[in-house]
Amino acid sequence: MRISILHCCLLSLGLTLLPALHAQNAPDYKSNPKFQSSIAEAKKLKQERQVLFAIEAYKKANKIAEGKDVDCLTEIYTLQISVGSYKDAAVTATSLIAVATAPLLKSRAEANRGYALYLQAGDKNKSDLNAADVVLKAAIADDPKNATALYLDGQVLARLGQMDAAREQFKACVSCVNPNDPSYLRARHFAEDPSLSLHKMAPAFVVTSLDGSKFNLDAMGGRVVLIDFWATWCGPCNEELPHMKKIAREFTGQPLVIISVSWDSDETKWKDFINKNEMTWVQYRDADHSLSKKFGVEAIPHYFTIDSDGVLTAEMMGSGSDVESKLKKLIAKAKAVAPPSVNQVGN
Repeated sequence: MRISILHCCLLSLGLTLLPALHAQNAPDYKSNPKFQSSIAEAKKLKQERQVLFAIEAYKKANKIAEGKDVDCLTEIYTLQISVGSYKDAAVTATSLIAVATAPLLKSRAEANRGYALYLQAGDKNKSDLNAADVVLKAAIADDPKNATALYLDGQVLARLGQMDAAREQFKACVSCVNPNDPSYLRARHFAEDPSLSLHKMAPAFVVTSLDGSKFNLDAMGGRVVLIDFWATWCGPCNEELPHMKKIAREFTGQPLVIISVSWDSDETKWKDFINKNEMTWVQYRDADHSLSKKFGVEAIPHYFTIDSDGVLTAEMMGSGSDVESKLKKLIAKAKAVAPPSVNQVGN
């Protein structure tokens, strides 16, 4: 969960994957039937989720390109990250750095390598964290406005215990991110308190709810958040609905926000169901599952509780989950530190 969430947060910053180079004249190898065949096979295998075989097919195509095809290297890197082959991804990123033809592209490739080293390090490998810091600082030198590199280096420095230095990188990141970007507030929060970056944070996101209002997770202002993934056609979800309505009633006026995220493809049916069942809290239809993918949700019902600092505190699946007791503890904590204006606002 931690890795996929971090990756989505980075994606919203413009992120780690190096874009393809678009030369005016395509290299000769692009017209090579063997290269084209390998690329077609790699794409097919990727679509079929045969990731390891797809990686080998892209490597075969890249070999025909004498190891210099940016598109192939980018695909290889992305797939290696997706299966947790971080050491191999770091090596691939080094190849991307070698073929980068401009400082901005080199900076993004260096951020790729820093990301792979950061993931490889986990929470304890200081050597890899130091290596990540070095390459991320090189990325920042090549492009001082590389928000991805600044954000990542802030996280690396925080894990190294260098909180003042981490704060400065997060501040610099804030200055490079559009205020409308979902990650803008997240970077600001980390700049204020770099230690938050050490926790498993829920992915930053902004969605437009059923009533037309914008829901920004990082703008909840000290409130606890309950996210409920569901669908009208889901039997266990329907069984849980009375429980959800009870929670909404019980915590009215408390520092809690509930957002239900539906998998429904039929908008009319979804709206009718909500009206019929008087689901008065925040409602969002995730028809393409884009938000669900950010949270790694593959089955419903599925719940997440997020504390007033944005920290992901619990993940629960299926019916009968003990949501209420967790919410009571989180709300008590939020009320203890929040101003009265926050405590008085509920759903």
